[in-house]
Amino acid sequence: MSHNNFNEDLQTRTKLFAVQVVHFYTLNCKSGDELKIIGKQLFRSGTSVAANFRAYIRGRSDAERFAKLCIVVEEIDETLFWFELIEDSGLLNPSLILKLKQEALELLKIFSSVRSKLKTK
Repeated sequence: MSHNNFNEDLQTRTKLFAVQVVHFYTLNCKSGDELKIIGKQLFRSGTSVAANFRAYIRGRSDAERFAKLCIVVEEIDETLFWFELIEDSGLLNPSLILKLKQEALELLKIFSSVRSKLKTK
């Protein structure tokens, strides 16, 4: 797979993830003060992954792309944290977040690996 296809695939995947986070928030995070607060944090970080990956692709220099990728890693890790907090707090049934949590973990692994390779260049 070429570098451009890799970026296009991940751009599509992160945007889809952002859409899924929006739907998750809309359907599950509107009741209870705790869930509303955590849900808004989840919404922000989950959608930020796609926005910052898009900025990474359009970066003007290696340093700028690396900085954006670091933000992507931070945001997807934060998103994973909010899912874990919802689950560990018993605010929602864990089955509701399983697929999104798994996707967040996979994205974290991918972006951490890419960042690691860029760092060694």
